[in-house]
Amino acid sequence: MIETQVATETLAGLKPRDGDALSLVEMRGVTKRFSGVTANKDVDFSVEAGEVHALLGENGAGKSTLMNVLYGLYMPDKGRIFVEGRERVFGSPRDAIASGIGMVHQHFMLVQTHTVWENMILGLKETPFLLPRKKIQDRIAGISEQYGLQIDPTAAVWQLSTGEQQRVALLQMLYRDARVLILDEPTAVLTPQESDKLFATIRRMTREGHGVVFISHKLKEVMSETNRVTVLRGGENAGTVATAMTTEEALAEMMVGRKTAFGFERKPMTRGDTVLKAEDIHVLGDRGMEAVAGLSLSLRSGEILGVAGVAGNGQRELCEALAGLRPITKGCITVNGKRMDGAPPRSFIGERVHYIPSDRKGTGMAPGMDIVNNAILKKYWSKPVARGAFIDWGSSADYADEIVKKFGVSVPSLSTPVRNLSGGNLQKLLMGRELSDSPKAVIVMHPTWGLDVSATRYVRDQLLARREGGTAILLISEDLDELLALSDRLAVIFKGKFMGVTDDPRSKPIEAIGLMMAGEQDRDRATGKAQKAGKGSKAGREVSP
Repeated sequence: MIETQVATETLAGLKPRDGDALSLVEMRGVTKRFSGVTANKDVDFSVEAGEVHALLGENGAGKSTLMNVLYGLYMPDKGRIFVEGRERVFGSPRDAIASGIGMVHQHFMLVQTHTVWENMILGLKETPFLLPRKKIQDRIAGISEQYGLQIDPTAAVWQLSTGEQQRVALLQMLYRDARVLILDEPTAVLTPQESDKLFATIRRMTREGHGVVFISHKLKEVMSETNRVTVLRGGENAGTVATAMTTEEALAEMMVGRKTAFGFERKPMTRGDTVLKAEDIHVLGDRGMEAVAGLSLSLRSGEILGVAGVAGNGQRELCEALAGLRPITKGCITVNGKRMDGAPPRSFIGERVHYIPSDRKGTGMAPGMDIVNNAILKKYWSKPVARGAFIDWGSSADYADEIVKKFGVSVPSLSTPVRNLSGGNLQKLLMGRELSDSPKAVIVMHPTWGLDVSATRYVRDQLLARREGGTAILLISEDLDELLALSDRLAVIFKGKFMGVTDDPRSKPIEAIGLMMAGEQDRDRATGKAQKAGKGSKAGREVSP
């Protein structure tokens, strides 16, 4: 647990009250409505100097809205905001930044083609016409040294790793003298080692008197790295507690309004026949560069093969190739013993290979269409949905209604456009469609990304139920806890190749997995291969689960 270190020196000329911590930011009675829907109602929230204050809540609880109000993206309909004791009205993020409030979004707001130092000064009013490059770079170096955020100021952002880009986003706010930093799901795309470095930086910032708002669905991180927790439920305060005085179970109950079970039974399974096999496949990315570089895997019935890795290392291209959505340039894919490389997606669906993409609205669903149309997207040509060359809309509605009831999707009506569904309900509908027809193989990407505690539990239970029913599952996730809990085998991908595979994921040190995620080949597997290969021969560089 991080100790709260209250600033005793003045910040912007304001001293803390005797016996009290200095509130850098205080929101009082904030209410925000959208077209009659109340996102926040009379919410109180404060951030003190030297603390990490977690903000928790289910999807749709109002966390993002509240922080967008604080960051000047939204104007509140009611309520007041005080910065170091003085009331402020923010009409834009520029106003918030000028008052010392910065936000690092989960998807970094950086210009990829610009250098680090160029991103630092974007939007600054006082930037001179002739840029003092050396002065800017020296200041970046000073801030980097102060907070342990080492980065090359002359590097182009697109050349940096995800962890390095996050450092740039943090530096950008510190360069603007932000004293309160809002971090939205900051560890979602980091390796364990990168997460440790981030938390070390956060500790340095709090020692310097900064306040940090920490938004996360990872309760373990909240418990270990924060001082206070505020929980929103239904747009209202469910309570604020000292982290040291609560538990994960208590926080989950505050979020959902009832007790939530954390553990689940993962039954031992005997793996069956190989359902899907990829051999030495090569796949190009959207920019024409090779994203999957000679990767091999086999997926057997009754198992979950987990794939860990930092985003952007070929996971999406691999999934799309295995679902027939993206061609391979070399190698072969076999499904149920049939060669499928070059086959269209409909052929993969015919072999009962189903795909649950991470992009729910863009790829998984047609957001402008209603529940019924989205439910039959992969069945409109077959019975009972199809009646000859026409769609039987009565049967289609029955089929959609069955999915909605079976998978607990909360919808106003079957005619509701899916764009109006919450993230959790959208994911339930997507999973219901893909898991309803007894698939032989399911490729699922980031199934619980952005979901709250109860929706996450539901999704994981569904995957385990299909595993017990004999389905082969390829699980791509950036949540190592999720992968370790669900996977029968675990592979780590880096730049389109597997760095290692373990048949007992829970026995593998998380530090070793993190090293593989950063590009280091599994030492145990490499050593074993070298011994098997014998003296004078080369150990195989490719690792195939």
